[in-house]
Amino acid sequence: MNVLGVCTPNLEFVYVLPRWEGLAHDCRVLQNAISRPNGLRVPRGKYYLTDAGYTNCDGFLAPFRGQRYHLKEWTDNLPRSAEEYFNMKHARARNVIERCFRLLKGRWSILRSPSFFPIRTQGRIVMACCLLHNLIRRIMPTDDIAYDSDEESEDDDVDDDLDDEMEFISTLETSDAWTNFRNTLAQDMFNSWRARIRQ
Repeated sequence: MNVLGVCTPNLEFVYVLPRWEGLAHDCRVLQNAISRPNGLRVPRGKYYLTDAGYTNCDGFLAPFRGQRYHLKEWTDNLPRSAEEYFNMKHARARNVIERCFRLLKGRWSILRSPSFFPIRTQGRIVMACCLLHNLIRRIMPTDDIAYDSDEESEDDDVDDDLDDEMEFISTLETSDAWTNFRNTLAQDMFNSWRARIRQ
């Protein structure tokens, strides 16, 4: 089963969409998530980090393809280009979702093995485990399953009235403006890093 998960830096799920067949393309699942009435809401001007399986488009910042990306590839290797540096920083920041799913599976053994329940029941199990995961992250002062120390951040409660005034992304469309945004961001990050290491 394919599960789309979105999390915060403090390892809490903010959106989960289970029940898609395992062969469904990531972009198809994401398009469904943002087009649902109570789906994933991404305000214009904001973005989520995604992996290379997604399109780099407004609201979803993907790594550069054809460049080193995975954290293990950076051991004892310095980036040689703006794209590589961007991918290294992107991988470190996006690694939060990998840790979040590791914690989820580490805590709930039902998620680690094949399930013979109907797909609808499997989806409900995933949702229940994610909700309990969030509850445990918020309530327990120390998490015995945590792989490293995580600083808890305060919840940023957003007033629902503000949602009515915001414009949200509703389609996955690539654009030159978004591509230029990523290219400029990567070059600025790389230039800042090179200036720091030269000092």
